[in-house]
Amino acid sequence: MERRRAKEEVAAASRILVVGIGGGGDVAGALAAAEAARALGVADAVVGGLTWERRPVDPLPGPRLLDEIEGLVERLGDGTSAAIAGPDTTGPGGFRLCEADMSSFLDGSPVLLVDPNPGPRAIARGLDAAAERFAADLVLLLDVGGDVLAHGTEPGLASPLADATVLAAALHMTTPTLGVVFGTGCDGELTPAEVAERLDEVAAAGGALGDLPLPAAAIARTEASLAHVTTEASAMALRCARGETGDVPIRQGRRTVPLTPAGGRLICFDPAIAIASAARLAAAVAQAPSLEDAQQILTALGVRTELDYERDAAAQPAP
Repeated sequence: MERRRAKEEVAAASRILVVGIGGGGDVAGALAAAEAARALGVADAVVGGLTWERRPVDPLPGPRLLDEIEGLVERLGDGTSAAIAGPDTTGPGGFRLCEADMSSFLDGSPVLLVDPNPGPRAIARGLDAAAERFAADLVLLLDVGGDVLAHGTEPGLASPLADATVLAAALHMTTPTLGVVFGTGCDGELTPAEVAERLDEVAAAGGALGDLPLPAAAIARTEASLAHVTTEASAMALRCARGETGDVPIRQGRRTVPLTPAGGRLICFDPAIAIASAARLAAAVAQAPSLEDAQQILTALGVRTELDYERDAAAQPAP
């Protein structure tokens, strides 16, 4: 059997859709993959991300419902999980979404906004509708850091819920889909060694698809977006891509990122094979009817999530 390679599959696509699946600034990581695809000759690449912003931006726990978002350009599919954001798209109270900032950087171009609240099957319908809307024949689900492949027992794991829920959507999609890890270890959660072990597990199961080359022009273009889009993890990945090494504090010193050569790679995998091997949390939530149900599943497994953190923080008295 001929070995599948992401580079060839991406190059064969006419248009692609790249979605940062971890919330916050993962849309900047998505741009890196989109620019890498353009360098391979893809005619167009649309980027997207989630309605889940960091707590300093959005103090309400969890991702926002699309019904809470102002200034949507267009709802897609059944309107429950996918929409188009523009430069003026905002959340409750007027906070700016990273996807709106990305649209501003892209001179008003449409950016996909995914609401993960309805769960994997609804997310899948939304992503398929988005692929149809943008005439994309391939979808890339990109995680910055690598915790999308977590087992759930890693000591540094802190935000597995969004990654697991959106990756699980790949099992229900009709549009061909690839998984991507960018910025190995750059979110300060799984270590580079742990991510490498999980990728080896996927490879042993036959799910490794190789790297997308990340040329200098793609790095520079993504770096330019950081003047608009606030992100630490994607910024660390770009520093890795530039050849930097060493330990760098993030999250106001609460976590430390080891910059390594692996952090600058766009490492691709087959989502279904990953879910059947390393991505145990995505497997666990694959049939969850909602994000809240996925949260309860992970809680029952003893896994603490970003939603736990946000709810705990919101319950604390104001200083």
